[in-house]
Amino acid sequence: MASNGFLLAALFLSCFLGFSLGNIHLSSLPRTLEVTASPKPGQVLKAGVDKIRVTWVLNGTVKAGSDSSYKNIKAKLCYAPVSQVDRAWRKTEDDLKKDKTCQFDIVEKPYNPANKTAQSFEWTVERDVPTGTFFVRAYVFNSAGQEVAYGQTTDDKKGTNLFQIESITGRHVSLDIASVCFSAFSVVSLFGFFFIDKRKAKKAAAAAEASGH
Repeated sequence: MASNGFLLAALFLSCFLGFSLGNIHLSSLPRTLEVTASPKPGQVLKAGVDKIRVTWVLNGTVKAGSDSSYKNIKAKLCYAPVSQVDRAWRKTEDDLKKDKTCQFDIVEKPYNPANKTAQSFEWTVERDVPTGTFFVRAYVFNSAGQEVAYGQTTDDKKGTNLFQIESITGRHVSLDIASVCFSAFSVVSLFGFFFIDKRKAKKAAAAAEASGH
């Protein structure tokens, strides 16, 4: 009985430690950053062409000195719920190690507690961003590289201030031109080799006939 009690106690302790020392959950983080992005609600941006200006600043309600552990800010482009439906590879998880909402890095910058003014960064939408509806989220990291706070451009339900991105579709004109030129060169080369082989065959036949006489 005593051994069983010890095992139960050890199991409880290991579970407690696993939870305490486990991954960071978004629901446990304070929303201390005010984050805005330049696209207007519903605006459509083109991947590889358009730019997004992201701005962040410490929330005015945050107590002085509470940001002393802040070391870095990382802004990311995140999928809105409408672009996550039936897509498990974009699924939202409260555990940030498992969360797949924010898959595109925008910028990472050091955080200066002495600077209370807004900071911003202009980012060109990368060419590999797929078509979808998005928002921007910024995470705050401490010196150990752990998330300690965040902010985002949308509400908690991720239903406001959303914008769209259109991926690159079709082939570029220059690629089409190069493809046509390459095809034409291939055809010309094929006929050239055929003509050369035919001439060689004729010369060989002529030489054989001459040697026979």
